[in-house]
Amino acid sequence: MGVMGRKSLLTLTSPVCAQIRFSSPPIRELAISQGDSTMTNQNASGNCPILTTAEGAPIARQHALTAGPRGPLLMQDVQLLEQMQHFNRERIPERVVHAKGSGAYGTFTVTHDITRYTKASIFSRIGKQTECFLRFSTVAGERGAADAERDVRGFAVKFYTDQGNWDMVGNNTPVFFVRDPYKFANFIHTQKREPQSNLRSNDMQWDFWSQCPESLHQVTILFSDRGIPASYRHLNGYGSHTYSLINSSGDRVWCKFHFKTNQGIKNWMDDDAAKIIGHDRESHQRDLFNSIASGQFPSWTLKIQVMTQQQADAWSARTGWNPFDLTKVWPHADFPLIEVGQMVLNRNPDNYHAEVEQAAFKPSALVPGIGPSPDKMLQARLMSYADTHLHRVGVNHHQIPVNKPRCPVMHYMRDGQGATAETYGSAPNYWPNTHAGAPMPSEKFSDPTWDLGQAVVDRYDSTLDHDDFTQAGNLYRMFDDAHRDRLTTRIADALGTARRDIQMLQVCHFFRADPDYGRRVASKLKIDLNALPAGHPVPASHAL
Repeated sequence: MGVMGRKSLLTLTSPVCAQIRFSSPPIRELAISQGDSTMTNQNASGNCPILTTAEGAPIARQHALTAGPRGPLLMQDVQLLEQMQHFNRERIPERVVHAKGSGAYGTFTVTHDITRYTKASIFSRIGKQTECFLRFSTVAGERGAADAERDVRGFAVKFYTDQGNWDMVGNNTPVFFVRDPYKFANFIHTQKREPQSNLRSNDMQWDFWSQCPESLHQVTILFSDRGIPASYRHLNGYGSHTYSLINSSGDRVWCKFHFKTNQGIKNWMDDDAAKIIGHDRESHQRDLFNSIASGQFPSWTLKIQVMTQQQADAWSARTGWNPFDLTKVWPHADFPLIEVGQMVLNRNPDNYHAEVEQAAFKPSALVPGIGPSPDKMLQARLMSYADTHLHRVGVNHHQIPVNKPRCPVMHYMRDGQGATAETYGSAPNYWPNTHAGAPMPSEKFSDPTWDLGQAVVDRYDSTLDHDDFTQAGNLYRMFDDAHRDRLTTRIADALGTARRDIQMLQVCHFFRADPDYGRRVASKLKIDLNALPAGHPVPASHAL
């Protein structure tokens, strides 16, 4: 800061300090005549804590140490060096997906008994409360992306149960773009930046989507009126994947998790979102933080769908759909929602970086009574999400307070960057051992056996024997005429900047979902239906 006139005054306000007025004469005169007595006197009065280095050493004056008032810096100014070195390392690697997010703490309360399905302690009795932390996010954009962009929203909840942390890592949509994990990284690349121009590219996105018709269901949701939530408070959360629930008798059922917003669904139309982005790129973050700060605590009702293996076999035989396919929903008419409990967010984090940016969610954080399923995408995420936190936050990221289990933690994993040893101290670092009181496994937490039959291991083609169009068409037919027009207009606007051959192939997919869906998009793209590729699903009579 430049030297101010002698009569200039600077007023500082702090929640810790009383209001302090600092006069600002030239630095040399201040040092000689006052010796920073203003700060010394304020500190001595007990109004402020004394500023220190990271090692706790008191700091006398916040000015660089130089050889004379205009001279160069001295290397012995370790206080300045420490500050600059830490500043250079303030950022941790950005999440590849879900980079920008908002979070809050809350409680989950059981309101209905589901112990016939699961032995998970979080659901053990009606009225039981469990602390939780929920992180919302946009999916494709970087940390600087606007909150009100058209994008899927992440919905990740960490439940601090008395038998370990359970992470429910999902989205605000019940399905996803791909079913084969081999396609996941490639799909995300299309949502990021084109290698040469470093720009987002509709051509990349639609090139991939047109080659992967399994994406059609999610694409329809994304470009529908549901594509831009008005806030994080006004959206549902879904586990999306199929999970397993195991009860105390060892019976296993398949399960989907649904968090229904009690605030009601609210979305922005394109023009509204554009105006919001124009004056507030942090609209969702601001809304969530201010709502909780003002005592308007948002809440969600947790519901589940349950399917036995016998039901799964019968449903699959009847519909041709795989119950573990991430691009499919389970119709509520076949598998009705079962209410479980209420989740309320009632406390904002104290520090965004420490608690939201360092929060680590992973589907592999499972607890007794809740397990995986044959869902291929889930199986891959069991490794992928845990691995990304080892990279971003470190091997001991589970010791960071926001990630730390609230129950006792006993294991033989040791050391690594950031290890605190607070849970094991001088205890043995190997198993088995003969030390009294050493932690040991318990057979009572064993999962039931899982009969996979005579499975043949192979790299099966995930595009064969799959119906990628019926559910997308069913969703389209649920929309009224005005909604269908908005949906197809948005698609045509985005698809219109892709290459013509990509447009032609994608229009074929829309026709397979519903003829009207295809006709509307083709019309808005000014595509001659008679020129569609050979084998397209459009009869000549449908040509424009």
